[in-house]
Amino acid sequence: MDIFQKCYDYTLVSDAKARDAYPYFIPLEESEGTEAWYHGKHLIMCGSNNYLGLTTHPKVRAAAIAAIEKYGTSCSGSRFLNGTLALHEQLEHELAEWIGKPAAICFTTGMLTNLGTVSSLAGRGDYIILDKDDHASIVDGTRLSMGGKMARYNHNDMAHLEQVLAELPEKAGKLVIADGLFSMEGDLAPVPEMAVICKKFGARLMIDDAHGMGVMGNGHGTVAHFDATDDVDLIMATFSKAFASLGGVVAGDADVISYIKHNARALIFSASIPPANAAAALEALHIIRDEEPDLPSRVIAIAKFMRDELRGLGFDLGKSETPVVPIIIGDRDKTFAFWKKLMDMGVFVNPVFSPAVPAGRELLRTSYMATHTQAQLDFVLNAYKTVGKALGVI
Repeated sequence: MDIFQKCYDYTLVSDAKARDAYPYFIPLEESEGTEAWYHGKHLIMCGSNNYLGLTTHPKVRAAAIAAIEKYGTSCSGSRFLNGTLALHEQLEHELAEWIGKPAAICFTTGMLTNLGTVSSLAGRGDYIILDKDDHASIVDGTRLSMGGKMARYNHNDMAHLEQVLAELPEKAGKLVIADGLFSMEGDLAPVPEMAVICKKFGARLMIDDAHGMGVMGNGHGTVAHFDATDDVDLIMATFSKAFASLGGVVAGDADVISYIKHNARALIFSASIPPANAAAALEALHIIRDEEPDLPSRVIAIAKFMRDELRGLGFDLGKSETPVVPIIIGDRDKTFAFWKKLMDMGVFVNPVFSPAVPAGRELLRTSYMATHTQAQLDFVLNAYKTVGKALGVI
């Protein structure tokens, strides 16, 4: 049996493209934050994680360019060897302070942050307990651990989390991990309740705040939103969302961060964050912290406006309370048709199907930026209304 045979037999993509029904890997020709161009067509971007609109901020661009001029385009090595710059350590120090923890370590991507952190901490006899809606990087990090076992609890179901923990060996090491802001449906983890339950069973708590950092809690993240920083052991975030760059960070007690730093294979065996990306993330932090501290509240207000308007039109948005606003349709074909009609009208959103969401809960993932104008939002709302009525969604 040829190991490549499965590739030759995989016709799902080619069949979808032949029907003009392939919604992924769309090559944008140009992107300016809230606007993009595809095949020469102008689009309003409502499918980006650029929550604060900082990817096009002049100071972020200038910081990245200056870093290339000073350091070049790459560190050409691992953080463990020649790939650490003073810039990386400055970024870690300032992020730890911003997040509210003693120490932090940066990885090259958010995916690698979770892979490295979880796999290095979980060993034989340990248990990693995950929300069933946790990001794939957390699941994969658990699978890569040296003997750690995975347990799951129903999404945001604290009674089930307590039940799962009660059934685990009392003396086993336990780490509970949840997204802070869940990336598909825009709801928040009940962090304070989780912290109480974890303490009851001697478990540590880690929050993956990839989508909440820079947005919730006046920019300090979902844990800060709940005033629970001291109750959460590890807080992870990425730079590819609100921080307008590429990379990831995990923050916690100094001894724990040092252990991760010296044992995470995803850090030791990956090239470090390129200078331009480190500088861009650092400048984004400075803008949020020092120059435009209203950006997080601005995107929160825009998201509330959109949720109120969409619910008023009759759309099902689930339990979203953040700038991630799902339009839940519950039918694969209708979800694709909705996405395609929106594209034709000049609105970019993301269609999400099973297994990314449960079958029967197919949705359009829409998301909003602090830099969206009222005219853009009104245009988008009119498109949602027009297509929603045409397809019988509302």
